[in-house]
Amino acid sequence: MEQSVEDKLKALFELQTLHTQIDKIRQTRGELPMEVSDLEDEVAGLETRIQKIKSELDELEDSIVTRKNMIKDALAATKKYETQLADVKNNREYDAISKEIEIQGLEIQVSEKKIKEFSFDIQNKTGVYEKALEVITERKKDLELKKAELETITAETEKEEASILAKAEEAEKHIEERLLIAYHRLRKNAKNGLAVVTIKRDSCAGCFNQIPPQRQLDIRQRKRIIVCEHCGRIVVDEGFAGEEAGTI
Repeated sequence: MEQSVEDKLKALFELQTLHTQIDKIRQTRGELPMEVSDLEDEVAGLETRIQKIKSELDELEDSIVTRKNMIKDALAATKKYETQLADVKNNREYDAISKEIEIQGLEIQVSEKKIKEFSFDIQNKTGVYEKALEVITERKKDLELKKAELETITAETEKEEASILAKAEEAEKHIEERLLIAYHRLRKNAKNGLAVVTIKRDSCAGCFNQIPPQRQLDIRQRKRIIVCEHCGRIVVDEGFAGEEAGTI
């Protein structure tokens, strides 16, 4: 049996009433879900940053070890070349070995300079690393507190929310697909989640714009599905609110 327009409007208004109750329950959580999500993102970002700095510090430490080994090798080579100088037989050999000693000396100077630069970088990055560890410790504490607060509020309301959600799912079964799609689209686009509203003080209860008398009469006759000319919400007879209060 096909539903009358009045029955369709009643079904839509009932669904809206249930969804409004769910919205109010979720509003009791306030900004907590968003705050928890933001803190989780911040902690994840800090963990990535800390890992990156740690990797850079490890690379700098490895570079210092490499340069120290290069200095050790250069000193050993210099000692070997200096020993060879005692056995040179001509100026050409002397100049060649002296050149090698000079090259090793330059290698030592470059390595010592690099070690100073790496050590300076380590000092700076260590400060940043330690600061990031302090920050992430605080943020993790904040996150745990916010999570605990959210879990407490959720635990207090989840049973009621689940019950209303079940009623809303059941109510949706009694609404034709075309209307249900339009309803959800309107609800998604509305800041307050209202897709179906009543007449209130001769105005749309969704956007508060005045509804002409003739249009109000049409709405109260419940013979057509009528939308607000300004916001596009479905407008129903204010009498539905009283009827709904008597059934819920």
